[in-house]
Amino acid sequence: MGSTFAGLEIARSALFAQQTALHTTSNNIANANTEGYTRQRVNFEQISPYPAAGRNRPQVVGQQGTGVMAGSIERIRDSYLDAQYRSQTGTASYWNTKAEALSRMEGIMNEPSDSGLSAVMNDFWSALQDLSATPEESGARSVALQKGQAVAETFNFISNSLTNVRADLKDQIDNVSVKSINSYMNQINELNKQIADMEPHGMVTNDLYDKRDVLIDELSSMVNIKVDYEKSGGLAPTAAQGIARITLVDEQGAPQTVLVDPDTKAYKEMSVQYGQDENGMTAVSSITFGDTPISVENFISKGELKGLIDSYGYLENGTVKGAYPEMMQNLDKMAYSFVEAINTVQQDGYYKDGTDSEIDFFNHGGDEYGAAANIKLSAAIDGKPELIAASADGTSGDGENAKKLSEAMRDPKLGPDGTSISSFYEGMIGTLGVDAQEANRQKTNSTSLVDQADLQRQSVSSVSLDEEMTNMIKFQHAYNAAARSMTAVDEMLDKIINNMGLVGR
Repeated sequence: MGSTFAGLEIARSALFAQQTALHTTSNNIANANTEGYTRQRVNFEQISPYPAAGRNRPQVVGQQGTGVMAGSIERIRDSYLDAQYRSQTGTASYWNTKAEALSRMEGIMNEPSDSGLSAVMNDFWSALQDLSATPEESGARSVALQKGQAVAETFNFISNSLTNVRADLKDQIDNVSVKSINSYMNQINELNKQIADMEPHGMVTNDLYDKRDVLIDELSSMVNIKVDYEKSGGLAPTAAQGIARITLVDEQGAPQTVLVDPDTKAYKEMSVQYGQDENGMTAVSSITFGDTPISVENFISKGELKGLIDSYGYLENGTVKGAYPEMMQNLDKMAYSFVEAINTVQQDGYYKDGTDSEIDFFNHGGDEYGAAANIKLSAAIDGKPELIAASADGTSGDGENAKKLSEAMRDPKLGPDGTSISSFYEGMIGTLGVDAQEANRQKTNSTSLVDQADLQRQSVSSVSLDEEMTNMIKFQHAYNAAARSMTAVDEMLDKIINNMGLVGR
């Protein structure tokens, strides 16, 4: 038969189990606003009933329950929602980074406005038109030269500003993204080691899991990753999550290299390599993880790092591509064509004194590459408006060549790629506007998907104070009932011990 004190033992187990549940509920409430905290619950398990099956078991009416115990304390987390959130946050980070870079470019180009390159070139065009009507007036010549100087300075400013932003993007790649990625991988690897040391001894390290998940979330915003878990072995409980394996994957989910390897208990430190095109422009050529280089063409991974690389520039078959390099190349092409067109017409005319023109209006440094940064008034004409070749026939009152100078900017035969200079620039700005609009649209859509995925994840994993208060009342009543049960058993035992066996005394 069962022990006389079995009732006390059952009540004791209930007290301890409900007390553990109350402590867990209190911990949930305490961490309701802790970033990355996942709510926890106690899994109650029945203690093995009495008697156990066997040949010599007591002959009783049946197996009797012997109480309850807190089998484990586990986090409430959905791995599918985690994977969905991490996939969406990588895409959102990519578009957010690209939209920010294009927004800065739009600010530099400053179109349409009264101070952008288009407006400055229109002012130069108007000044040449005025000069064609009054070629003998010194004031009109001075204004035309000043407006030409303004065009050169605007080209210089835009080119230098784009170069400075590219330098900022490179610094962000090297000193923010790469360092952050290496830091996240190192911390995840260290947490893996701690978890691997504790789980085999029967521990469920919920707080370490939370810390690791926060780091994995941050890493997923930088590069596209896949997370798998391996059992740590030993006496690890069923609720133990295991050791995380972090794999870099492409957009289709195909693995590229393991970043954090639980087998070697190490992570692969990341670095970015740069190369140059034939003009000397620097761009990203490859990304290396440990001893595994990945060419930039094969680094098909959404995330902040990819957004920075696509904005800063990358080498593809010896050619630099990317938002900023392509804008700078087009600006150089436009500046070069502008200088060549104006200089061609300038040398076809005559100075104010009737002398045949032999000097250039502008100087671009000689090469198309860097033309926007190097464009300036030629040394021969700088400060000498009388050397503007306004006349087409050598007479001082003729302004036909000044008219041709103004028309050069709109002549499709003198512009780049078979278009006029003004049309080419309009195409540049139009393309920038479309790209920026697309980046902002994708940013808005992907951010919405991230918020939706996070909301779904939070609905499962976050602490609900209403739910915790309900649990607290439930566990409190259960604890009180267990205490009352113990009191009842105590009264029964008191009756047996103190009030039985008194007959005949």
